[in-house]
Amino acid sequence: MGKGLLAVSTMAWGVHAQADGVDLLAQFMKQARSGRAQFTQVVTSPSRAGQVPRSKTSSGSFEFQRPGKFRFDYRKPFVQTLVADGQTLWLHDVELNQVTARKQSQVLGSTPAALLTAASDLQALKADFQFAPEPERDGLQWVRATPQSPDGQIRAVMMGLRSAAAGPELAVLDVQDNLGQRSVLTFSGFEINPILPAHTFAFKVPAGVDVIKP
Repeated sequence: MGKGLLAVSTMAWGVHAQADGVDLLAQFMKQARSGRAQFTQVVTSPSRAGQVPRSKTSSGSFEFQRPGKFRFDYRKPFVQTLVADGQTLWLHDVELNQVTARKQSQVLGSTPAALLTAASDLQALKADFQFAPEPERDGLQWVRATPQSPDGQIRAVMMGLRSAAAGPELAVLDVQDNLGQRSVLTFSGFEINPILPAHTFAFKVPAGVDVIKP
């Protein structure tokens, strides 16, 4: 799905010290109806024949609104836009002068994007994922999400959450796929429940761009 991608967190004033990653994730799911942040993404391919693994770094901005809407604007090193409008997932690759359009219902089931945007609470996600707390590290509470089905592309998703004044927020999304690729998104300036204009999640195909509908 493009040159890398994909992404979640938690809530509650007065989260006490015993709250683990699953607690924070559940709180975030209840509180965060929308959000936005800046991100840096590092995609590392598996090593081959003893070679050093190759990594690619990109950055941009991320916005979401429940249910089912999100937007990734990649700005460096290549310009790409990924928009889910609730029905269709649009990927605009400026370098290729190409737009790919897919039905969300067919591509977002057990993905990190579904964790971020699809459900209103943690319980609703348990049909697709198993959740388990991980030890605290780097000042973050961690939770591991493992897809219920072993047949998908994702092996596991690690989410690092931090408590903030306005409630828990997402700090790190670490995605490992079944081909051995790892994608780590680090978020900064996370805003919980900003007012996002409706056009944020409306995608208009630019003139002269090829549209592919697999």
